[in-house]
Amino acid sequence: MPKTGTAADTAEPRPIYSTGGIAAASAAGIGVAVIVTFTMVGWVAAPHDTFGEDIADLLRGAVLAWLVGHHVSFAIPEGQISLLPMGLVLLPGLLLYRFGRWLARNCEIGRLRHVYRAALAIAGPYAAIAGTLALLARTDVVEPSMPRALLMGFVIAFISGGAGVLRQLMRDKGVAAGDLLALMPDRTRSLMVGMLVSAGTLLAGGVVLFLAALAFSLPDAIAITRSLAPGVVGGALLLIVQLAYLPNAVIFAVCYSLGPGFALGAETVVAPTGVSVGALPALPLLAAVPANGAAPMLSLAALAVPFLAGTIGGVLTQRSAPDVVSEAAPLWGFVCGVTTGILYAALAGVAGGSLGAQRMTEVGPSAWQVGLVAALEVGVAAAVAAWIANWWYTREPRRGGEAAPRDEVYVPEKASDRAPVAVELPPDVPVGKGLATVTPLRAREDDEPGEGAEPEEAGIAERRAELRRRRKARRHDRSLERRARKEARRELRSRRREDKGGRWRRGASDEPSEEEMYGITYEAAPEDVDPAPRS
Repeated sequence: MPKTGTAADTAEPRPIYSTGGIAAASAAGIGVAVIVTFTMVGWVAAPHDTFGEDIADLLRGAVLAWLVGHHVSFAIPEGQISLLPMGLVLLPGLLLYRFGRWLARNCEIGRLRHVYRAALAIAGPYAAIAGTLALLARTDVVEPSMPRALLMGFVIAFISGGAGVLRQLMRDKGVAAGDLLALMPDRTRSLMVGMLVSAGTLLAGGVVLFLAALAFSLPDAIAITRSLAPGVVGGALLLIVQLAYLPNAVIFAVCYSLGPGFALGAETVVAPTGVSVGALPALPLLAAVPANGAAPMLSLAALAVPFLAGTIGGVLTQRSAPDVVSEAAPLWGFVCGVTTGILYAALAGVAGGSLGAQRMTEVGPSAWQVGLVAALEVGVAAAVAAWIANWWYTREPRRGGEAAPRDEVYVPEKASDRAPVAVELPPDVPVGKGLATVTPLRAREDDEPGEGAEPEEAGIAERRAELRRRRKARRHDRSLERRARKEARRELRSRRREDKGGRWRRGASDEPSEEEMYGITYEAAPEDVDPAPRS
């Protein structure tokens, strides 16, 4: 395992793609070695023949278990095994994350946006290794899916390895996670935060629902464990298998709270509308499944979780990026719900699958039903919450507990902390938190050099009077000049109107009043700002 602060970290930077191949091979080799160790423990604890006769099957089984850890399905004579434990992905994910950080320390990666290159340098060789092992693990009885091995190996390596590279670069450059989010456009960031919070709320509700069901059925789980009599080693392996399937069970519980529920075999259903299942495998984890009949009344409280998730997600979607147009807020809230539905549709598809036998060919939730229901439930709740939150964030400023008039905004005179002053705005200027910063601009004649300096000699009043006279004279000259320009523009518009027969293009409005000038500054990302025109 690579360590921080080794001599390799201070040496010359290595080529990124060859180093990525080394990282991928190291992560795959350590992962296979760990799986072989667990397989050896199980082989020792079980009845077996001589070691020399079983070594080939032992290594092939370890490779197959490594592929299962990457969610690679395989075919058997009775059908296909695709209901795989999602928890086993943690082992290759952690190894790839670690070697991604090692690659970032040994290679020169100039910017954070170049992280994808390092992720590709790891993901490409790792996918090739996974596909090769899928070919080597084939037998007459078991046939792993090589296309799925290539796909899942690439996806897991790209995400985990890229995350490790990004984390190491952020640590080396002193970039915080908040600063990284600040680089994103406001709307994109708000939607991502809303989706993640909604998905996290649903996941937390699924964890609570599953643990409550398992605690309620704990005596049944203990009875199943005793009937299996696995022993010490077998009990440890049984515990590992159940922990590996724990993420699947949590996703099943989330699908139950959404409404569609899940199946545990052909023509079975576990949903709030009722429970109808047949004989189940002797696994203590399955003791959490309720008995046939009506769903438990306490479990129906989980139906409120999607609406709670949508409410929180809708509020956070509008928190950092309020909309000037209030009608747009519900739309973005619903988009937050749709993205959450897409995410859980993908998770439902990964969590379910087949166990090969005829009756167990359908296990898990329906991906399209879960995605559709999640998008509607979370989306509607998020739309309503986003509309209310947007109204709250863009409401008129208040002073002293009373609503301020619509045409007044309280802004400081300067950047320094001073008492606020009231500024009257045109009625069509949108104001509110996060929308606009209104700053009164001083007239040019006030920018006399040295005017703000404190005088230290006599004759201060005379010099101030002289300055006032000069400003008054300049204002008079500018007033005459403005009148002349206005008359010239009026004459030019009259000529154009006569030349075009009354069909003249509406141009700029009359010269605005010089009594008050305001600068309205809207916050925007650097990429949203138009570059200055070149001369």
